[in-house]
Amino acid sequence: MHLIERMRVYGETIFAEMTRLATETGSVNLGQGFPDTDGPRSLLEAASRNILEGVNQYPPGPGRPELRRAVSRYRSRHYGIELDPDSEVYITVGATAGIAAAMLALIEHGDEVVVFEPMYDSYAAMITLAGGVRRPVTLRPDPETGRFTFDPAELRAAVGPRTRMVLVNSPHNPTGTVFTAAELEEIAAVCREHDLLAFTDEVYEFLTFDGRPHVPLATLPGMRERTVSVSSVGKMFAVTGWKTGWVMGPEPLVTAVRTVNQFLTFSANGALQLAIADAIDGEWEWIAAQRAALQGKRDRLAAGLAETGFDVGVSEGTYFVMADIRPLGYTSGVDIARALPREAGVAAVPAQVFYDREKEGEHLLRFAFCKKDGVLDDAVARLTAWHRRDS
Repeated sequence: MHLIERMRVYGETIFAEMTRLATETGSVNLGQGFPDTDGPRSLLEAASRNILEGVNQYPPGPGRPELRRAVSRYRSRHYGIELDPDSEVYITVGATAGIAAAMLALIEHGDEVVVFEPMYDSYAAMITLAGGVRRPVTLRPDPETGRFTFDPAELRAAVGPRTRMVLVNSPHNPTGTVFTAAELEEIAAVCREHDLLAFTDEVYEFLTFDGRPHVPLATLPGMRERTVSVSSVGKMFAVTGWKTGWVMGPEPLVTAVRTVNQFLTFSANGALQLAIADAIDGEWEWIAAQRAALQGKRDRLAAGLAETGFDVGVSEGTYFVMADIRPLGYTSGVDIARALPREAGVAAVPAQVFYDREKEGEHLLRFAFCKKDGVLDDAVARLTAWHRRDS
């Protein structure tokens, strides 16, 4: 193989595989997390207008100043985090590019990164590409509440002399957990005690349910100066294909990310950046309506899956709900995920691909509920019919 040795364990992503299976079988695709409706009309019209009016050449490398200022304003308004838009906000080609650049910029070969599993798949690949070593801390359902959480003792045990960073994703993909202030303080205490960097993926920051607040780790004592954060327009405004994100944090850390990223993607689409800046300042009612609609879709799909026989986990945010297949008599999520498109006409993602310790998640499937109600109802009807036939 021509691929470098440390990347040879990574093949086609599970999202590509399940989407291909869904397409081949005409299945309802609840695997990949993208909405089937568009963002606010004003956002789409502004992007089109900017393109037609000639905003089609390279924008400034750090991003359009209009968007950097808009990001700075919303972080101040919502969380009290004051960011210098010129030096502490940096625009990237989606949050994923920000993650890649940050890992390559901040992780030396052999450095360890504590990461909560199940984990978004790009974390593992980017830590590996940077030459880092993952130290997973497993999120498991609380027996009383059903929400996924971690054992503070396991977190502390994961830290060693080579640990460089703790990577935190909240609201969390794929479990739907929104870390509480107490949980974040456990993480912050470890970072402060061991002088660790923190990297936070907050792309679902405005998609929390049942009145739960999103608390950025950077707001906790002693964390502002050691935390790099990413977010993006994709989840905020349901335009996942726009691939426009932002890196935020103290100037020395953002400068490190910028230094690497200028040789990766350099800059994101300028016409979209201008449209996003306007939407960030003017479309908060749309965001609130989206959050309420997604909460209803979560409830709709969770109830349907439970009626089918799955043991459904508690989702406090994001696009996703986790479902345990064992009450249906199955044990291998990968086998069921690959069979469902052909047997039931529904695609989901086997959660074990998000784990380093795959046994921890082999009984779980991740379903996306960011779809039209009719699509969710169709998926539940298909799954119910499949289970009845299989029983």
